[in-house]
Amino acid sequence: MAARCLIDDRLTPSLDVRADSASGDALPLTLDQFIARALQQQGELTAVERFAQWHDGPAIGHDLAPQYRSLLPTHAPATGQQYAFDVDLDACSGCKACVTACHSLNGLDEGEAFREVGTLLAANGATDAAIQYVTTACHHCLEPACAAACPVNAYEKDPVTGIVRHLDDQCFGCQYCTLACPYDVPKYHAGKGIVRKCDMCSQRLAVGEAPACVQSCPNQAIRITVVDCDEVLHRTETSQLAPGAVTSAFTRPTSSFRTRRESADSRRAIDAGDVRPQHVHAALVIMLALTQASVGAAAVTACMLVVGDRGIAASSFSLAMGCALLGIASSTLHLGRPAYAFRALIGIRHSWLSREIAAFSAYLPLLGMAWAASTNWGAVYVGRGATLVVSLAAVAAGAAGVWCSAKIYQFTRRPFWSGGLTWVKFSGTCVVAGLSLAIVAKSFSAREVASGLAICAATFAGMKLLWEAGWGIGSASTATQDSRETVCRHLRGTLAIRFLCGVVGGVVMPLVIVTGLIPAGALVPWTIVAAALVLCGELAERTIYFAAVRPW
Repeated sequence: MAARCLIDDRLTPSLDVRADSASGDALPLTLDQFIARALQQQGELTAVERFAQWHDGPAIGHDLAPQYRSLLPTHAPATGQQYAFDVDLDACSGCKACVTACHSLNGLDEGEAFREVGTLLAANGATDAAIQYVTTACHHCLEPACAAACPVNAYEKDPVTGIVRHLDDQCFGCQYCTLACPYDVPKYHAGKGIVRKCDMCSQRLAVGEAPACVQSCPNQAIRITVVDCDEVLHRTETSQLAPGAVTSAFTRPTSSFRTRRESADSRRAIDAGDVRPQHVHAALVIMLALTQASVGAAAVTACMLVVGDRGIAASSFSLAMGCALLGIASSTLHLGRPAYAFRALIGIRHSWLSREIAAFSAYLPLLGMAWAASTNWGAVYVGRGATLVVSLAAVAAGAAGVWCSAKIYQFTRRPFWSGGLTWVKFSGTCVVAGLSLAIVAKSFSAREVASGLAICAATFAGMKLLWEAGWGIGSASTATQDSRETVCRHLRGTLAIRFLCGVVGGVVMPLVIVTGLIPAGALVPWTIVAAALVLCGELAERTIYFAAVRPW
């Protein structure tokens, strides 16, 4: 007798049950009926499978290959040509399917994205639609700023396709490229300690397959084209990729954005008024302030050696050496992979960061030699002339390092880091902090000379503070309106600390030394506190330098 097994329909909701012809009530299936029904459903195709079968079969009556192939060039780039993204802004709906596909097909980590979708708003009085979406990724520039800035040559531009690739295994995570790129393309991955970016899915293009973003766009708003490099050079001479972006002549981006709307040039980014502070880069704040203070102290000491005063040389060079060591050591904390710091000089031919590292690498041993020659036991073996020569060499190397530090940020062409603003701030830190450290060194031996240095320190500190108050954050010629609003809205506390420490430690306390009101026993701690306040003020000023800068 055939075995019968009752199947509870609550356990098999996808299978129908028998209906009693007499009462109309549902009855449980037998085992044989259940198996037959399951085999029947297994043989049915899903909607996706039915579409795939129809798509691949001859029943459609036309060839879809041209429709798909139109999103890719029909030939590889020739000499003087390269691949480029072509975006139809009118077709982009802002659905972010391209972002999702890029993330999924490239195996990106959570929160990581190589492609972004922005929004443009029409100007007041425009007659067409008020909103337009912009999908962007790497523009694979003819003159990529990321490659020029990288100190380890972690970027390469393919000589055939023109694609700018990032070499993950070469990167040591300095993040300079994230500052240099005006389009915010390279993204730092804290977990891996490196930067990553879009490479136009070069492995797919190599086999004739469209990149992830091109494949996924439901409106075919993104396609890959072949562009003539000479035409790109001409097109980018005075143009911008989008309203508010940096002039394209900086990096020569190859991407093109097409639209038929009349008000395209007058549109603005939806986040154009965003004045939130940027990442501060605390390790760089410390490094810049301390290395510049060190160079300033060494320069003041060398000047005193020129006039024949060796009294503070040893102690002043010691303070300069301590600041330099702390500053350079803190800079390694900014690296994602500090174990590969030895690669930093690879890009010395084109990277200001490599040149800065080379200059300070020469500065440290020269400063150590100057300190050794200026000590009591060193003076026995080294004459004054040799000590002066080594000291001047150390100052020259340190000044070159400060010069390169300024060029690192000027290279980015951000208005708040413009040439004049950066030069005054960096050189001013050298002078003000250097004099403060020299006063500390001199207070150990000769109070009257410390008074002379105090007058100089108060004068230069006052001039720098007045300049910052009147020009550093207040003039449209040196900073953008957004940067000024960032300081006024979000950095008022930091700004107050900067001026409070600068006025008290850089102006008031040195002037009190001049008056002679400080007892001899309290002079040393007084000068130490003053120098500490000056350094705190310079650290606060350098914090504003990073936080208030606006990305392009």
